[in-house]
Amino acid sequence: MKKQKKNFSESNGFVYSTNPNFNFEEKNEQEETVLPANQKLKVRLDAKNRAGKLVTLIEGFVGTNYDLEELGKKLKSSCGTGGSAKDGEIIIQGDQKERVLQWLLKNGYSAKKV
Repeated sequence: MKKQKKNFSESNGFVYSTNPNFNFEEKNEQEETVLPANQKLKVRLDAKNRAGKLVTLIEGFVGTNYDLEELGKKLKSSCGTGGSAKDGEIIIQGDQKERVLQWLLKNGYSAKKV
């Protein structure tokens, strides 16, 4: 019998069930990444819940988490700053709005400032 690892991200929030026949239903919400020209990205500055520090927020990405992470890496490297990519948005540290917008447009993405 194969031992299963306990991975809470696959359990959809369930911790325990008294039903002996209960099985977790796997979600296959892996949506395909839309072409860069069809992406409707919004670039804006944000300082909420960040101790007054400004960050550049890129919202509206439609695609897989892997592609979101890759785009985030490229933008961070282009700006020479840190950041993160999760929940469909990319966060770049600092006021990098113009630089991010120019990079996105140069690489074929449809983006606008908000």
